[in-house]
Amino acid sequence: MDMTTKWFVEKLQEKEISLSPGQLQQFETYFEMLVDWNERMNLTGITERDAVYEKHFYDSISLAFFTDMSKVKRLADIGSGAGFPSIPLKICFPHLQILIVDSLNKRIQFLNALTKQLGLSDVQCVHGRAEDVARMSEHRDSYHLVTARAVARLNVLNEFCLPFVRKEGFFAAMKGTQSDDEVNEAAYSLRQLKGRIKAQHMLHLPNEQSERHIILVEKFEGTPKKYPRKAGTPIKQPLV
Repeated sequence: MDMTTKWFVEKLQEKEISLSPGQLQQFETYFEMLVDWNERMNLTGITERDAVYEKHFYDSISLAFFTDMSKVKRLADIGSGAGFPSIPLKICFPHLQILIVDSLNKRIQFLNALTKQLGLSDVQCVHGRAEDVARMSEHRDSYHLVTARAVARLNVLNEFCLPFVRKEGFFAAMKGTQSDDEVNEAAYSLRQLKGRIKAQHMLHLPNEQSERHIILVEKFEGTPKKYPRKAGTPIKQPLV
């Protein structure tokens, strides 16, 4: 076992997540496909193997350190990019039923090829804007856990993601930096979208020690009819 795989396996074992040889092979295939496709389209600025395992794979799986994945059946990943965090979580927890929404069709093509190559079932990749997909009855108020690993501010992410969350389900905003100002600013959007902050967690990546924050929002009621507003509006006119 090489050094990258060794620390990856050890750090996950510390969190009681064990990977079989087959799952480790899935991660290796994921890395190879990511680098290969990245030469033809912009999927990630991170291509060095150790960095991919830490900043993409481990970072994605960190959501499971604070959420009991055995209780999650349906997970939606909004603006997933190259499949983070949903595909690493799916590899670790094969029972998950995954919805991935991304507005760029090239990324959806990559994700469809990836899930096929990895032999993953119950993964649906949808090309579309979050605001439009959240209006579809099969997705609205339907998911136990919704994630976004994104740079948008929390008040914008709430409008993208909370409409997908079922009552008593959770939205997890996965962020690099996080400020009290941003959380305070999100108070109005939370009230409008029937969410409340349940917990805030902070961790450091194991090798390079950069900070990560996970904000867990619980949804206590169905989404009001007027949300989400039409595509583009949440970014241009955030709820404040």
